[in-house]
Amino acid sequence: MASLEEIRAERLKKLELLKERGMNPYPIATKRSLSVASALSTFAKLSRDNKKITLVGRVMAIRGQGALVFFNLQDEDATIQGFLKRDEMDEKLFSLFQDAIDIGDFVECTGTLFMTKRKERTIHVKEWKILSKSLRPLPDKWHGLQDVEERFRKRYLDLLMSEDVRARFKLRSKIITEIRKFLNDADYMEVETPILQSLAGGALAEPFKTHHNALDIDLNLRIAPELYLKKLLVGGFPRVYEIGRNFRNEGIDMTHNPEFTMLEFYASYETCASQMEFVEKLVKTLVKNVHKSAKLKSGEDTIDFSKKFAVASFLDLFKRYASIESPEAMSRGDWRLASERFGVKVEAHDSIEKIMDNVYKKACRPKMIQPTFIINYPAGFSPFAKKQERDPSLIDRFQLVIAGIEVVNAFSELNDPLEQKARYEEQDKKKKGGEGDVSPSDEDYLEAIEYGLPPAGGVGIGIDRIAMILSDTRNIREVVLFPTMSPEQE
Repeated sequence: MASLEEIRAERLKKLELLKERGMNPYPIATKRSLSVASALSTFAKLSRDNKKITLVGRVMAIRGQGALVFFNLQDEDATIQGFLKRDEMDEKLFSLFQDAIDIGDFVECTGTLFMTKRKERTIHVKEWKILSKSLRPLPDKWHGLQDVEERFRKRYLDLLMSEDVRARFKLRSKIITEIRKFLNDADYMEVETPILQSLAGGALAEPFKTHHNALDIDLNLRIAPELYLKKLLVGGFPRVYEIGRNFRNEGIDMTHNPEFTMLEFYASYETCASQMEFVEKLVKTLVKNVHKSAKLKSGEDTIDFSKKFAVASFLDLFKRYASIESPEAMSRGDWRLASERFGVKVEAHDSIEKIMDNVYKKACRPKMIQPTFIINYPAGFSPFAKKQERDPSLIDRFQLVIAGIEVVNAFSELNDPLEQKARYEEQDKKKKGGEGDVSPSDEDYLEAIEYGLPPAGGVGIGIDRIAMILSDTRNIREVVLFPTMSPEQE
């Protein structure tokens, strides 16, 4: 079997052959008259009228010797058979196709449509020209890219060789389109906020750091757009949303990529409870419009979106799934012992809330397959959520878990600037104690809300995770076109 270097050297020779025979291997324009899909959908009329058309696409297979050549021409998602006959076209063009065209090349074909004896819809090519000469061979069409890491590194080949992969990313695009429509119809305004921020706030995560040369200042890639979006509420926009990239300097696993896509939306005068109803409607609408059914597969399970979403108290989950009977009464030492039972690592600087959350993620969350809202979180779980009026030991927050994956985080926004300052001071103490993923004091945000932040309900939804659920995939890298990867080893 020829090596990649040998194949590339042979294709370079064919590139020179095209030039020698007067054909530009990379022309600017093409005279395509319609797509392959359009040609196939109107095949009966075009073939009956014997109308000459021009199709373009990538050569995906070549068959035949001597006076006849058959090939497959793929354009976007449609493929048609091409046919060349030596005595029915220019002899030099026929020979050049045989001598210079490889699988992977883009060509323009002009001719008429006909049906072969084997009922194969075909374009009888009378003229052709090359549009782009490929210098590297495509993966084997029957097996595609077998190495998973290679699939993610070379997504363009993964897309080219797999209809399922292309369909998955079309579905992702459809998800975002439907979300935008839903929010726009609910009178939300789409906005854009800074990605480069002097202080990374709005979430509990470590940021990526960079430096701006002209201003000579250090900046962070945002970990969340939250604080800027709430400033817009202060400024008089009552309903805002943003779909964009966030960046968190954290580990990589099945549900985490260092850069990811989030939807965040905020509405003045809404609450955690009203936004919970809104989120359920959004998710059900999304499933209906994208999946066309209220039930979908998730591994060996079936998720039913037709029913009212379940609601569970955070602390009750430990009793139900982890055999921890009194989680509200446990000390940090007790939680450390519990974490050992579930194989959860505890760092010396980890707060009791972080240990609880890690135990929950290991012992409880994977067992919740049907859509479930989690409510009644202890107060230390978010520096930006209001405390419940009936029980100040809890915050007015919910998360939505589907198929064991957290897809939504939301709460009634804290708009008391004095309490927000006190919460920030608690976060600063944690940071001094060694905990890296905290939200540090932001004096600019505190000043903004001192002008008056209206009561509001805020929601964050992980677009990648929604795409995972609706495409029945268990790895976030399957729904991110170009996931973060370590450098390829020689």
